Amino acid sequence: MGIEFYINFFLVLFLLLSAFGWLRGKFLSCEQLGQTIVQNQLKMSQNPDKLNSSEEKLSALEDDEEESLDNSDRSVRKRIRQSAPGSHRDDTPKSSPSRPVSIEELMETAKGVTNMALAHEIVVNGDFQIKPAELPEHSLEKKVRDIVHKAFWDCLEAQLKEDPPTYDHAIKLLGEIKESLLSFLLPGHTRLRSQITEVLDLDLIKQEAENGALDISKLVKFVIGMMGTLCAPARDEDIKKLKDINEIVPLFRAIFSVLDLMKMDMANFAVSSIRPKLMQQSAEYERKKFQEFLEKQPNSLDLVTKWLQEAADDLAKLGHEVLPPHCNDGATGGASALCFTAVQNQAYLKLLKWDHVNRPFPETLLMDQTRFLEMQLELEQLLVVGTVLLVTFSAAGPALIDVPGFADRIKTIVKVLLTGMHLPSFNLKESLATVGEKVCAEVNSCLSQHGFTPFSAEREAVLKGQIQAVASPDNSISKLIDSRIQKFLENYLASSHQKSLPAIPGGLGPIQRELEEIAAKYIRLVNYNRMVFSPYYDAVLGKILTKEESQIVGKSEES
Repeated sequence: MGIEFYINFFLVLFLLLSAFGWLRGKFLSCEQLGQTIVQNQLKMSQNPDKLNSSEEKLSALEDDEEESLDNSDRSVRKRIRQSAPGSHRDDTPKSSPSRPVSIEELMETAKGVTNMALAHEIVVNGDFQIKPAELPEHSLEKKVRDIVHKAFWDCLEAQLKEDPPTYDHAIKLLGEIKESLLSFLLPGHTRLRSQITEVLDLDLIKQEAENGALDISKLVKFVIGMMGTLCAPARDEDIKKLKDINEIVPLFRAIFSVLDLMKMDMANFAVSSIRPKLMQQSAEYERKKFQEFLEKQPNSLDLVTKWLQEAADDLAKLGHEVLPPHCNDGATGGASALCFTAVQNQAYLKLLKWDHVNRPFPETLLMDQTRFLEMQLELEQLLVVGTVLLVTFSAAGPALIDVPGFADRIKTIVKVLLTGMHLPSFNLKESLATVGEKVCAEVNSCLSQHGFTPFSAEREAVLKGQIQAVASPDNSISKLIDSRIQKFLENYLASSHQKSLPAIPGGLGPIQRELEEIAAKYIRLVNYNRMVFSPYYDAVLGKILTKEESQIVGKSEES
């Protein structure tokens, strides 16, 4: 079975779940991405002069998702969301207007983008899971939901208290429970299917209700037992609690709550089951879906073109006019031609220094923008940590370099005090002053324990001053560490297909573990993106590098 089958199967599960209003996590983002593309294309087909590509896609995608994130994720998403429409409209490459498209084409495009985003998320995010919605306590959505639910259950309770009782709503609920239980069964569960169909025979239940012979308690007891048979072990405690509820309306309500969790478990099991299949075919599938989108929206590589052009310009300025010896897949028309791989590597490095507030992200990387931003923030914090460690070891001399655990203790102190350093309210200079105090105390304690002379007040003041100076963007030590981190990542990119990894540059030893962890995540993301979109990058780079080569040839002929 093809990848389309698995994606459509999972979307059916999503529709089942969303009918109960559960999901607001990563999966919903995929659905919103498709809807956003529809809205953007409608705007562009109606008024092509107001074209605004990736910022509208991204800001709409993040609006509804932000409420469901924890504080750290919310701050990351907020930085992306600040790329509001209009704030960088002049930076967006101009292109020809899109052709008018029909509603059917738009809906088909949205479905394709949704499927592509979902497949990408499942493959790239090993921890991808569907989670229940947790609405903000005082939000309008939660108030409306609570009011509607209370009215429904109050109505059911009133019906059951009538004399004789009215079972219309209760029978409908039993029908929904029956469908839910049947949805959990596999094709081979014929005996369980027969039991459910026989006991929850709605026609028979209606006849019993009309004749006053309906025993709701007996049916509910059967339902709880069947739920216990079908649920995951993690839900055993929830099933046990159901057996302790004696009133029928609260019991119905609790049953539906547990069924919601069971459906979510089923959907997450489906994710884990289809992930191996997706991994085998995901690159080809994403490329196919993107091509379908590109055919309907031909200007969808404008930002990619600008991104790659800047990378080529950067390399030219750095004097990389000669093809690297390892690269043979790019332009080879002259000694001044830039290598495709070298330009792509430079472009990927630029993503770790991206201005997410004022610049739209390349179209082919939109689904991973949050991941690249998170790595960028991690690297910025690691830069400060590495600089403080280098300053500290330089001040302490060789005495503490080989002391076990000393570097880890300093790292822990710095990381704790730099928590939240990317929030607007964070004051880096004040935090580094506190870091200086704590580091000096730790250095003196360690020197005393190992028989060395503690720092004098003058040496302490010098070290504290050097640590506080890290806050300056012009700090020479910080620039040195940053350049070595970038060089390490550049070498890591160049050797990503080789067995041996690049050596860690001097001065980065204390942060080697953290740096290699970030580099590994970064390389996985880059390699997957390259695998999916390299044909498009090669086509764009072919035009860019051919143009640059012709310009260089023209200048040489003039001279």
